Amino acid sequence: MSNSCDADYFLDITSDVCPITFVKTKLKIEKMQVGETLSVRLKGEEPRRNVPESVQELGHLILKLEPEVIAEGVSVFHLLIQKKR
Repeated sequence: MSNSCDADYFLDITSDVCPITFVKTKLKIEKMQVGETLSVRLKGEEPRRNVPESVQELGHLILKLEPEVIAEGVSVFHLLIQKKR
């Protein structure tokens, strides 16, 4: 769970699959104030592509998207989002 302390909120969606990954992220963002940040931990290539793209389409800012150092063969990423509207 690296870098989660950078954000106002943290969401771990590593056990979820698309489209639930985006739905949970969107619901969390809707409860936030403009300017607040959300750290999202996600797993797999599909969520890595789809969640940031969908968040940007809603008008929010992707501050960071980077892989975590974890066990070989598992792709877990850290996504940092700032609510813009």
